[in-house]
Amino acid sequence: MKPCLCPALILAAPASGQGKTTITAGLASMLKRQGKVVRIFKVGPDYLDPKILRQASGQPVEPLDLWMAGIDYCQDKMYQAAQVADIILIEGAMGIFDGKPSSADLAAQFNIPVAIVMDVKGMAQTAAAIALGLANYRDDFTCAGLIANNCGSERHAQLIQDALSPALPLLATLKRASEVSLPERHLGLVQAEEIADELQIILDAGADWVAESQLKYLLDKIPPVAFMPPSEPVLHEQLLLGKTIAIAKDEAFSFIYDANLQLLTDLGASYQFFSPLHDQALPDADALWLPGGYPELHAEQLASNATMRQSIKDFAQNNKPILAECGGFLYCLDYLIDIDKQQHNMLGLIAGEGEMRSRGGCQGMQTAVLPEGDLRGHSHHRSLSHKTPEPIAFGRRPYHPAPGEAIYRVGSVTASYIHLFFPSNRQALSAIFNPLSITTQLTPENVLQCTN
Repeated sequence: MKPCLCPALILAAPASGQGKTTITAGLASMLKRQGKVVRIFKVGPDYLDPKILRQASGQPVEPLDLWMAGIDYCQDKMYQAAQVADIILIEGAMGIFDGKPSSADLAAQFNIPVAIVMDVKGMAQTAAAIALGLANYRDDFTCAGLIANNCGSERHAQLIQDALSPALPLLATLKRASEVSLPERHLGLVQAEEIADELQIILDAGADWVAESQLKYLLDKIPPVAFMPPSEPVLHEQLLLGKTIAIAKDEAFSFIYDANLQLLTDLGASYQFFSPLHDQALPDADALWLPGGYPELHAEQLASNATMRQSIKDFAQNNKPILAECGGFLYCLDYLIDIDKQQHNMLGLIAGEGEMRSRGGCQGMQTAVLPEGDLRGHSHHRSLSHKTPEPIAFGRRPYHPAPGEAIYRVGSVTASYIHLFFPSNRQALSAIFNPLSITTQLTPENVLQCTN
């Protein structure tokens, strides 16, 4: 099997908040302006950054996570991208060595060079020392150089340049520019679709910002990477053939991986989006998916749409399968208490209430251990649930013995705070949406196995 050659670069950093997304988006916008095809991936689970990067590149943006998706999945996605792209950019997650697996692990696995992105405001030679430390902390990946963000002047840049070794070049310095800042809220960046016009202005400014730096020569500096095809093609049984999945998608529910939608299609299903905020009733469907999002920002409107709430209740009473994740789980409870301590009626499919918090939260990779099989995913929320029924199981953390998120099954409803990555187990996912294919019944023995 022949590899596909394509220039590629991982943009990693010593920590969050260094400007990875802003620079990746600016690079993509600049290169797209030049007529280049830019394929972007995001390390780890993320719903917000990919939407911004998708608008910047004009191309699909998918997560790459060696634990959640697996090596073969990541290899296949990058091989496919390499066949059409002029360059592949991969935005890292948190700090370069944070998490297990980390951005550095992805770089080592696929031999992709890394550019260290660092906010150098308030330091000079120390920035070089940190970059050199990161570049030499491990010897199983290649560091292409340093991108110094928020550089104050030519003298500032020269001090950093002089302190670096010849083995770690200064790829670029980027001036301080407030006009390229991306708006944020709790849980991360503001969703791209909420600020589409404003975002395009920011992306255009980002393209100009990057074009004024040495990054305009990036394609000349980054060597091609050999991306190998997967060892065996993935074959999809049509386990959902003829099934229609109704999917909530609007301002309140939007945390949807493109990979999840693609898997539904590969399994033979069709899907139809609807809005719990604006529509009056569910579309005709065999199953329902309520993904995560920001129901807390729209709780009053969700509560006031009584016809939609009744339509979903009727759907559940007809014993049709419902999968609810995080924000969708909150929607399934009796009440949602927003950040101002106002209580709003929700669906009442699961007893209990969700309560928003201004600080703290839960996050991390977890496996949802279900009677149908294990599905991998992650948790990230700033709410608590109270007065809920006994869970059928708890999420399993990959590197910590403490139990993860509670998993509930009430009637035909399966709900949890865990955001599921469907391709991690297509058979289990199919069984959730198509109960007729379930061969494992929920017995006390299975519940015990799930909670261990």
